Amino acid sequence: MLDRESTFANPQIVKLLQTRFIPVAIDQAYQRRQKDNEGRFYQKIANQGPRKIGQGTTQGLYAADASGRFLGYNNNRAAARVLGMMNAALQKHRPAKVAAIAKGKPDTRYNPQLPKGGLVVRVTSKVLGGYEKTDNEFRRIFQSSLGRDNLWIRADEHAALAKGQLPQSLLKRLARFHLVDNTRGEPPIWRDNEIKKLEGTLRNGQLRATVQLQSADNKRAFEAQLFGHIETQAGKVTRLDLVAKGHFRGEGTYTRNAPKGRFPLAIAFTLADGKDAADTIPPQGSRGWLPGYMR
Repeated sequence: MLDRESTFANPQIVKLLQTRFIPVAIDQAYQRRQKDNEGRFYQKIANQGPRKIGQGTTQGLYAADASGRFLGYNNNRAAARVLGMMNAALQKHRPAKVAAIAKGKPDTRYNPQLPKGGLVVRVTSKVLGGYEKTDNEFRRIFQSSLGRDNLWIRADEHAALAKGQLPQSLLKRLARFHLVDNTRGEPPIWRDNEIKKLEGTLRNGQLRATVQLQSADNKRAFEAQLFGHIETQAGKVTRLDLVAKGHFRGEGTYTRNAPKGRFPLAIAFTLADGKDAADTIPPQGSRGWLPGYMR
């Protein structure tokens, strides 16, 4: 979401992506570990760049041809630098026919699937205030950015919601993995023992809940009220709209430069309709640990 206002807000970059490149978005934390054809293709590209497989993260923007020949790399949001990398890659590119990559059998460890009968809920977060004014353009972008994720609901939880019941397992998953400040980067998730209060009810389609979260070191905390509306038809949830609003405190290793002290944070949950490609992305908190996320 940050890159939409920095890198991908540049009209020259957008035009090149539309006319000269085939853009692909992946989670490199998966692809650099996958033992399948997709993973091996990405690993081949990454190993030609500055960040090698097995030496930590390989995140960044890569340019390569259909054979996997490396053409360029950049890990900076400055539009001028990305544009320079793209133009240099085009100069190096030599069109050639190559065989299609066989799909093969995917590495199931890194291809998590929504449980049959489950639901996908879009999650959007926003810091509503508390930032100090800044002249730094990139910090300003971070301050106004949105966080985005998906919440997965199990089939049995879906069935319970359709009956007017609020499963504690769902409420706990929502609190642990999604009541986080992910607007400036990848956030730490809450541990079981960091849930200090978690109470909720679902009556006549109206959901109400109270949540208090506090990290073991007391450097992060979130107290919020949740209000929502759920509609069902023929034993299925047809509408789910929920908002969590409260005051957050603290930051994580990869979510630096949070507002000082307590600051207002709102997180919206809306039933996905499957029309957005992002609806297929697994929850951030499930990365490498789907059973733990879904329990």
